Amino acid sequence: MVKGRAMKLRMDGNSYSSISKALDTPKSTLSDWLKGVPFSPNSDTLKRISQAPLNSTKTWRAKRSLSIYQANILAHNEIGELSGRDLMMFGIGLYLGEGAKSIESVRFVNSDPNVIRVCIAWLKKVCGVGTGNLTLAVHTYPDNNTDEIVKFWSKTTGVPISEFGRTQVDRRLGKSTFHHNKLLYGTVDLRVRAKGNPRFGVFLHRRIMGWIEATIQQVNTMRD
Repeated sequence: MVKGRAMKLRMDGNSYSSISKALDTPKSTLSDWLKGVPFSPNSDTLKRISQAPLNSTKTWRAKRSLSIYQANILAHNEIGELSGRDLMMFGIGLYLGEGAKSIESVRFVNSDPNVIRVCIAWLKKVCGVGTGNLTLAVHTYPDNNTDEIVKFWSKTTGVPISEFGRTQVDRRLGKSTFHHNKLLYGTVDLRVRAKGNPRFGVFLHRRIMGWIEATIQQVNTMRD
């Protein structure tokens, strides 16, 4: 009886899933019974098939959002409250990746406002640099609004516009003057100027490079 009903439902264009649910019969059993039955999906089956990718995408997005949220909570708990030592070491790693090393000048170049803010916090709290020793220069494209970008970086960093160097606009020949994926606020070049205080000139750069060298040496001697 059940097999006959299953064959009828299959010939009517129903999927294995809907037949299995209707008859409370495993799909593996249906596969054995119906493998020779001609199948042409009906409108309900076609509708479910067309919605499957959408439902799958929604499920994937929901799982991804949940995973990101859970990872974020775990990460914040693992970090806890930062100490001055933590900030020092974080800044050393940041300078190793983003800072000038081949020239004896303390300099960061980046486009991310958060990275630049962290760099400034590190320079002030760890290196003892004051806002008056900081200068910025912005690199933009011809279709950027230069004045607005300079104002943005001044507000973001707390460095007055009077301490900004000349804005560099990329006008290289052969390059498009309009960039769909351009950096919204360009790239900023953050530098420390000694302004008569030798602590913040070449000596500070050498000190930072010494921190990097000492850190690398200790990491390289760590046991697995």
